[in-house]
Amino acid sequence: MTGFGATILDAEGLRLTQNEKALFRDADPFGFILFARNISSADQVRALCGELRDSVGRDCLITIDQEGGRVQRLRPPLGRDWLPPMEHAVQAGDGAERAMYLRYRLIAHELHALGIDSNCAPIADIASADTHPFLRNRCYGEALPDVTVLARAVAEAHLDGGVVPVLKHIPGHGRAVADSHLDLPHVAAPAADLEATDFAAFRALNDLPMAMTAHIVFDALDPRPATLSPPMMERIRKGIGFDGLIMTDDISMKALQGAPADIAGQSRAAGCDIVLLCNADLAVRTQVAEAAGTLDEVGQNRALRAIAARKTPAALDIEAAEAELAALMGGKVYV
Repeated sequence: MTGFGATILDAEGLRLTQNEKALFRDADPFGFILFARNISSADQVRALCGELRDSVGRDCLITIDQEGGRVQRLRPPLGRDWLPPMEHAVQAGDGAERAMYLRYRLIAHELHALGIDSNCAPIADIASADTHPFLRNRCYGEALPDVTVLARAVAEAHLDGGVVPVLKHIPGHGRAVADSHLDLPHVAAPAADLEATDFAAFRALNDLPMAMTAHIVFDALDPRPATLSPPMMERIRKGIGFDGLIMTDDISMKALQGAPADIAGQSRAAGCDIVLLCNADLAVRTQVAEAAGTLDEVGQNRALRAIAARKTPAALDIEAAEAELAALMGGKVYV
């Protein structure tokens, strides 16, 4: 059996062009990702998801970044306007685990209703006072136990809602003091410190079906960013013990230098299963799809396990969930 194309790609607008349909048919990407430019109304989003799945001839995963706070593609009326995750957790206090579960169970419900069945969450990065502002309030806390408990609750909320979670940013982005959208962050911490904290968070969540890499150099371990580093990918697989499907963070981010097709090839050679490419024109998407190739047998099995994690949503009483969440949050749930 030939594996899926080893990419997750996006669309330029609200509906697919004929050229996009042809590319997706030929490249057969594992799945797709949506952005705000792809979202207008509920009917339009459902129609676009249908076109994306029709283009590859199967019920593929369609993911999105719907963390809440600054990073959420769905806005009212399609999605609730959430507080930043860290603010949400702090406000809930001792009830944070349940409050985070309910928050993301409602998010999963919003996504599933539109035909979106994956979300790039939870975040298991451990924040500190020095964490770059692009990431800090998207994190769930500053202590390993808090982060792992809340990230687990977020993952379970997605799975209960029929949405496949994507754990990020493996093996840990919290120590970065640069924004990887713009620069390549370097982390100077000793390997022992990383293993005891940052990497430990992901080790506690290594049974999840999918994860997204961090475009970060860990100076004590390898001079290449983790996404492009065979030793770091081996550490993720063997040290952290993550055997789910690993996708890169967006390879068009400025942290990675070079032609996107070359970066795609390097990330695949390093050990990433899936290359995520966002915000590129048709020609670049075509080149990246060719460079990424198709999944081998091991990668295909991981991909099939990730798809199999997509379950029929459990029943959800929306009114009761909102009331419980409001009580946990002291009344302030949304922006």
